[in-house]
Amino acid sequence: RSGEMAKLTQLIDNEVFRVYATYATIVLLKMMLMSLITAYFRITRKAFVNPEDTASFGKGESAKKFLRTDPDVERVRRGHLNDLENIVPFLGIGLLYALSGPDLYTALLHFRIFAGARIAHTFAYLIPLPQPSRGLSWVVGYAVTISMAYKVLKTGLYL
Repeated sequence: RSGEMAKLTQLIDNEVFRVYATYATIVLLKMMLMSLITAYFRITRKAFVNPEDTASFGKGESAKKFLRTDPDVERVRRGHLNDLENIVPFLGIGLLYALSGPDLYTALLHFRIFAGARIAHTFAYLIPLPQPSRGLSWVVGYAVTISMAYKVLKTGLYL
């Protein structure tokens, strides 16, 4: 089946699509976890951006001191933003790639490396690990997405 575009009715039976769905779910759950980590850091550091979020800490002037930025919260937010910048393109390009009829082993390799790179990037961001660990994990994930995009363009489009 390599090189043959999958038909819509065959998606459920398409192993590559099922692998894509698995790893897309993993990275989406990881990205959703970043929201919870951000909330945890906001609450434990008492650093909020919306006045209504400070209501449980006091009223008026006493609550205003909680309207602030915190370096730990901002670090988690930057990690989450980086996920948005990288996981969203992976979802679109990965879907097109899965539908372009790649070899199962090659697709597994692409999806696993991407998911591993994004997880490593999160640990490198949150711990934080010294550079170039975060940069390398970003580059690996980005390169995987570019590799899939190249395969899609080479296989499925008329350039």
